[in-house]
Amino acid sequence: MSSETNRTPGKNFVEIFDRFGDALSEIFNDPELKEQARQFGKSAANSVTRFSNRFKDEEVKTKFRDVGKAAEEFGRSVADYFKPNKPRDS
Repeated sequence: MSSETNRTPGKNFVEIFDRFGDALSEIFNDPELKEQARQFGKSAANSVTRFSNRFKDEEVKTKFRDVGKAAEEFGRSVADYFKPNKPRDS
């Protein structure tokens, strides 16, 4: 098995915020923003590990799938916004 398939939801959650914080801090050149995103991710991951057994619950799985879809949509909209030569609303 690859290390990717061995990752827990909590570890993945932390990684999302680490990467998000890294990207934002580079965009805005703000190391404090990066650290705040990292701390939020760690705090949220601690909560996730407390109820990790709930990830087996179908209702929870559905809600996290919805979160994933929202994140994908956000990523696509940001990528579309920054496409070269795309007219932007003010």
